[in-house]
Amino acid sequence: MHVSSVARGCFVFKPSPKKRRVYPKTAHDFGERNNDSEDAELRFVTCQALWNEIKWETEKIQENLNKQLFDNLVNFLRRSHSESQEKTTKWTCRMKSREIPTAALVLGVNVTDHDLTFRSLSEVLQNNITPYIALLEAKDCPGIKNLMQKLMGQLMNCYVDVDSLEDEDYVQVSQNRIRCSMTSLINWYESVTKKTETPSKKRTSSSRHWQCPPVVVIFKDMESFTTKVLQDFIVISSQHIHELPLVLIFGIATSPMIIHSLLPHSVSSLLCIELFQSLSCKEHLSTIIEKLLLTAQLPFKLGEKVLQVLINIFLYHDFSVQNFIKGFQLCIVEHFYSQPLSVLCCKLVDAKKRVNSLSHDQCENIRRLPSFRRYVESQVSEKQIALLTADDFLKEVIQKLLEDLHVYHENYVSVLRCLHVFTSSLPKYPLGKQIRELHCACLENRVWETEEYESIVYFRMLNKSDLVTMLQQCVEIFVSSSGKEFGKTVEELKEFLTQFQKLEAEAFQERDVSVSSQKELQKKTDLYHLQKTLLELKESRRSKKLTKFEMLRFEVVDYIDSLVRKYLVPADHKTLHEIVYFNTASVLRGHLNAAPRIALHTALNNPYCYLKNQALKGDGGSISNKAPDICIVYKLHLECGRLINLVDWLEAFSTVVMAVEGPDAASSDQVDDIIHARFIRAVSELELLGFIKPSKQKTDHVARLTWGGC
Repeated sequence: MHVSSVARGCFVFKPSPKKRRVYPKTAHDFGERNNDSEDAELRFVTCQALWNEIKWETEKIQENLNKQLFDNLVNFLRRSHSESQEKTTKWTCRMKSREIPTAALVLGVNVTDHDLTFRSLSEVLQNNITPYIALLEAKDCPGIKNLMQKLMGQLMNCYVDVDSLEDEDYVQVSQNRIRCSMTSLINWYESVTKKTETPSKKRTSSSRHWQCPPVVVIFKDMESFTTKVLQDFIVISSQHIHELPLVLIFGIATSPMIIHSLLPHSVSSLLCIELFQSLSCKEHLSTIIEKLLLTAQLPFKLGEKVLQVLINIFLYHDFSVQNFIKGFQLCIVEHFYSQPLSVLCCKLVDAKKRVNSLSHDQCENIRRLPSFRRYVESQVSEKQIALLTADDFLKEVIQKLLEDLHVYHENYVSVLRCLHVFTSSLPKYPLGKQIRELHCACLENRVWETEEYESIVYFRMLNKSDLVTMLQQCVEIFVSSSGKEFGKTVEELKEFLTQFQKLEAEAFQERDVSVSSQKELQKKTDLYHLQKTLLELKESRRSKKLTKFEMLRFEVVDYIDSLVRKYLVPADHKTLHEIVYFNTASVLRGHLNAAPRIALHTALNNPYCYLKNQALKGDGGSISNKAPDICIVYKLHLECGRLINLVDWLEAFSTVVMAVEGPDAASSDQVDDIIHARFIRAVSELELLGFIKPSKQKTDHVARLTWGGC
């Protein structure tokens, strides 16, 4: 019996974007879990409003972080064209050297964030420099012909179907077909600049005097481009640089040295390169966390484990801030979807109003919260009965507890920043160099009970200048804080600063006294006075007393320690923290941390987990003939060794499939043909998934590739 595989390759057919249908979330979806549709509409609206606010805040942060980079690029483009615009309307500033102005934009390895950066850059350049911008990707430009098609298609605002133009060198513009060449591009540019003597409305007044705006070509992933494509385009462009004001922008993920690695000196010498460095993705993440999580303005918070999952994915997988934000969005949706009490996760004023309209079932949900149970157990018996039976009294207490939770967040953020001022100066950073690391440590445990916090003893060895600087920073933090309890704290810290200033004045006086005493000692140089002085020094060392500065330094450190113990209590110790904190890290990890090996093994070994077919339930370790063919083949292959005989495998498969077939079954030949086809298809699918491969040792065998079969 000959068995051959029908799967020799994997062919992917991507659906058309027009055919893809996106089904938006509705309020009804929020009530599907646990058959709880109460307040589903309000939860859905609150979730949308919160995400829109966070989205607007993140876009604002990204705009501010990229502002300096974009300003430098705009100035570079203006400098590269200043001479040509002052002397003539033609492109003549680099006609002799034929050098192309080139900006090497180092964006970092967070490749998934580059699209957003280039889109923002294109908008800035269109508003300030030129309307003629083309963004090219390596996957669309396998050859110079494809590159020219994409370039001219984007500049002329026409659609280019590269697949239909593989054997043609033309692009379709309106009713005309234009040849894809540099000459056609130059002719088009001259005709466009002659027609548009007045500036575009998109350009600002600073660029309106430009009659010949440059043509900016952005290579989004420069490292991925074929070397020959880049070389040909640069050489051709340099020959026409006096006719076409071309500027290149290279998007680089690794190092600017890649330009010289890809291009020989004869080609790279045709480029006038200037380097631009974007902000580090780690600094970008720190800013996002500081603005979104370390603030009392946004009611939604992340638990320690959830935040650690998002940070680990960022640090160990992609360095993508956009993926971090998407993970944050997933946490918001999951929290409002799974937590009925998330209807109170909103501004404090709105939350108090919503408490009054809570139903009896929602009040019972609050009574079931572990944090609220602990709160009830700490009350006297009369109040316990009222909290568990009277809804009106419960609502009054909930309003007070929500207000306390809001005040806790305001105070927590300020004291956390103050503690970070001190811990960021410690050697080896035991509590973390970034404030996000300190934040995770405070959320996990009482930070003052950890071994890392014992390093606070180093604070007792700080010199006066460093200590004064830190205290001044803490004063600024508490002054700008929204917390109302820090007025006295600011006064205490200012009092410490005043005492340090007094000590400094006293130190000057002591210096004058010491100078005079040294002069007197110089007069007494006999042996008696020298021995007496040495004895006094020994006695002072034995009974060393703390100086005024050391005593004051101890007081400052103890005061900061008291603030930490008072305000940096972990969030899970606060009542009703479940309303605003998302702590289900396992759900987030299941969505974001893909585990294909476990998922495949579960699906093939226990198909009921995904199919939910009752006929497949509870079959244990036996092989059911009701399971899909691939599951039967998979379980049979687990019983084999490294090499599997296809004939034996087929016979075992046929035995399992025909287990319920009686003597009245169809003819054996017909059954054998059907079973043979089903077996070939199942084995081919298993081969496609990577569990087996054809063996060169024996032609009628296959080799296992997983679970010890290599």
